[in-house]
Order: sequence, then structure tokens, then C-alpha cells
Amino acid sequence: MRKECRCLLKELSDEDYFRNIYEYIALIPQEQKTPDGEYTARLENCKSCSNLTNGMCRLCGCFVETRAAKVHQYCPKGIW
Repeated sequence: MRKECRCLLKELSDEDYFRNIYEYIALIPQEQKTPDGEYTARLENCKSCSNLTNGMCRLCGCFVETRAAKVHQYCPKGIW
């Protein structure tokens, strides 16, 4: 069992386990992808949120890195 942390998937120790998530993000068409600076800002906001647990949002159940990667997605808490 993993210890709960307010971290992103890429910060967890077993990154190979999440390889398919990063492959999914890489395959998002460019016109649907969040610009790099905005993506980074979204993830920083997620990292400061108490609803982030082990890379997942407790409000909606998403992996925040995938949700933040798509330009037309939004935070269920409204922080981005």
C-alpha cells in the first residue's frame, strides 16, 4: 500500500506503472493540448489542493496530469 501524498504521478516512486498515462498525454492532438506554461500552472495549483492524493483528484477521481493536459478540461473545485 502506498502512503498517501499530495503529489503528482510523476513524483511517485513507481513511474513505470504510470507509463500508459504519459503515453496517453503525449498522444493528445496538439489543438486539444494545454500549452506547456498553463499545464505547469494547473499542476502547481493541483499540488496545493487538499483534494490531491497520489496523483488523483478526490473530487472527480481523475488523474490530474491527464485532466490538466486537455485545454477544454477544468478543475472541479474551480482553481483552474
